[in-house]
Amino acid sequence: MRKKTKEVRIGNIYIGGNNPIAVQSMTNTDTKDIKKTVNQIRDLQNAGCDIVRVAVLDFEAANAIKEIKKEINIPIVADIHFNYRLAIEAIKNGADKIRINPGNIGCEDKLKLVADAAKDSGIPIRVGVNSGSLEKDILNKYGGVTAEGIVESALKSVSLLEKCGFYDIVISLKTSNVPLTIESYKLISEKVNYPLHVGVTEAGTSCSGTIKSSIGIGTLLYMGIGDTIRVSLTGNPLEEVKVGKQILKSLGLSKGGVEIISCPTCGRTKINLIDLAKKVENATASIKEDIKIAVMGCAVNGPGEAKEADIGIAGGAGEGLIFKHGKVLKKVPEDRLFDEFMKELYDMLKEKSS
Repeated sequence: MRKKTKEVRIGNIYIGGNNPIAVQSMTNTDTKDIKKTVNQIRDLQNAGCDIVRVAVLDFEAANAIKEIKKEINIPIVADIHFNYRLAIEAIKNGADKIRINPGNIGCEDKLKLVADAAKDSGIPIRVGVNSGSLEKDILNKYGGVTAEGIVESALKSVSLLEKCGFYDIVISLKTSNVPLTIESYKLISEKVNYPLHVGVTEAGTSCSGTIKSSIGIGTLLYMGIGDTIRVSLTGNPLEEVKVGKQILKSLGLSKGGVEIISCPTCGRTKINLIDLAKKVENATASIKEDIKIAVMGCAVNGPGEAKEADIGIAGGAGEGLIFKHGKVLKKVPEDRLFDEFMKELYDMLKEKSS
């Protein structure tokens, strides 16, 4: 069962409490380039991103938030390091949340100025602790990077904000080590009631990063830990959103959108199933309805094993069957299989909406 945490508002959505788990990503554009940043955020929105973060390296980037917000429909988080003035400027320009590492923001007086500005604007602060930025005294105390040290660092930062009278806090404890990340989140979940932003940082490229993130984030979510997630991949942030949405869907934690099941292919496969599956996936990516599609290579894995699918394909020798809820609709030559399948799919969607 998912742990119920404090509810926190971020722009037009809420996390924690009984709210759905939100999927986040981060732009890799120069935030000062408003047009490129807006275009990327719109792509992320369309892919199902709930919250987006932008890097704020200077005052021009902080000021750009005001213009970016006019063109997007999801909350924007300002990522701040080292300069507390940038955090205050981002808040003035409409940031919906601030992400800081209190350990590198400066003295308590500077942190209080940030906390006061956030409180006055009614926005939360995410305390982000990474294993690579632990304080020297904590590293010395624990003899290196440990879950206990990561949690102690986070709680130290949280207590500083609480000392400032600030309680709209979100916490993240990210490492590139999956077991360490899991252990850290388990430990802090036992100690606080603030919502947790879950992820494996510096996870890697598409393949390795997807695997590490799926194991780390998926394990924590299955344990009931986590209120918002970010998959960190080296590459197009659109892939982060796709993987994040699929993690939630695989665990039954989100509804809506297409789930594609497809067999791994074997010697029985007589059609180009790999290309067909990719075409179906790409063509249905923007569908919002909750639908399960099967793309199977033969009769063995077709309507029988995939009968729980709403609609599907089962390949044959140069042809394929299109089936719906386990019942065969028609047999189609391979060269027309994709087009006929999409026609049946859209006919089904029309029936569902009427």
